[in-house]
Amino acid sequence: MPIEEAQAIQHQRLTALRDTLTRVPLDHPALTLEIGCGHGHFMAAYAEAHPDEHCIAIDIIKERLEKADRKTTRAGLQNVTWLRAAAEDLLEALPSGTRFTRNVLVLFPDPWPKRRHWKNRLIQGPFLSRLAQLCAPGCQLCFRTDHAPYFEVAHEVVAAHPDWQLQPGAPWPFEQRTVFEARAPSFQSLVAVRAAPPSAE
Repeated sequence: MPIEEAQAIQHQRLTALRDTLTRVPLDHPALTLEIGCGHGHFMAAYAEAHPDEHCIAIDIIKERLEKADRKTTRAGLQNVTWLRAAAEDLLEALPSGTRFTRNVLVLFPDPWPKRRHWKNRLIQGPFLSRLAQLCAPGCQLCFRTDHAPYFEVAHEVVAAHPDWQLQPGAPWPFEQRTVFEARAPSFQSLVAVRAAPPSAE
């Protein structure tokens, strides 16, 4: 695909996403995000257990989001927004004043195990920097994977990033077994918090 055509498609995608986001309560004082929500098992349960929060959950597969939406509709939940979006598009489209205050959850993302695909992994420095701009100090980044090599790299990247502080031994904010978790023989988790920016002297 020519570069110009790809750029035009991305522009259209971002424009549509920005329009959708105007109807989302991004000014909610307790805002949580799940990246890669799958069929919504985790987020539907999380939202029900945290009625004081507004939850945004994204995935790129339409059918998954439709199933997720049916879960919250049946439960009568009003505090979840399901969005079809890639993580990089969402972070680009969100207004600069958006602040996630509670949790950003990344559960069992694609580990891209082949070396030539590592560039596609979500937990990387540029992603953490952009995410930090949209998170209030104290907001938690919660990452879980069943791919040990990915966990090791992610742990190193988060530990080295100035905007995030690892919280060894911190409790997982909410447990709800997902389809991916049920398939995993084992998994590893990390919790980090958005560090407060240094005070100006």
